[in-house]
Amino acid sequence: MTMSERLLVCAGGTIEVPVKGNVLVPREDGGHLIVNPPRPVWERSELTKDELLAWSMLVASAGQAMIESLPQLRDGCVNYWEAGNWALHALAEPAGEKSPRIHRQVHLHLLGRSRNARHPAWQWGEAPAFPPFVERETWSAALDPLSGVECKNVAARAASILADRYGISAQMLI
Repeated sequence: MTMSERLLVCAGGTIEVPVKGNVLVPREDGGHLIVNPPRPVWERSELTKDELLAWSMLVASAGQAMIESLPQLRDGCVNYWEAGNWALHALAEPAGEKSPRIHRQVHLHLLGRSRNARHPAWQWGEAPAFPPFVERETWSAALDPLSGVECKNVAARAASILADRYGISAQMLI
C-alpha cells in the first residue's frame, strides 16, 4: 500500500503528499505534506552536514510554497512535526518491540494551519491533536489530501524557491 505520492525530488530529499487514509490535516484546513531527507536515517543527527543543510532548505522551501500557493493558508502558517514514532508502536509491522535505530525513519510532516479550520484537531490557536496509533486509519479516513492542482502548484513553487534562493535544482514528479 502506498502511503504517499512523491511530488518533487532534489538533493535535499523528497516532498510527498499523503494519500487518502494517511492524511493528518484535511486539505480545506491547511493540508499536509511530508518531507523526507535524502536518505533513510533513524535520527537527523545521522545526516552529513551537506545532507542536513540540503534537507533544511527543502523543508523551508516546501513550507513557504504551501503558504504562498494554498488559498486556505492565507494569513495562516505551517507547523513542522518530526515524525517516525508510529513505526515504533508494538502493533506496527513487524509486531512487537522495536529498536528506533532499526525501525524509525525520520521525516517531517508539514501541517498547514488555517485560521478557518473546521476539524476539531486543527482549530486556530490550539496545539495540534494527533490520534493514537490504533485509531489513526479511522481518524484520517474522511480527511482529503491536497488536490492534484494544489500539489502541482506547491511543487512548482517549491522548485522555484529551491532554484532561486538556494541554487538547488529539483525535479517535479507530478
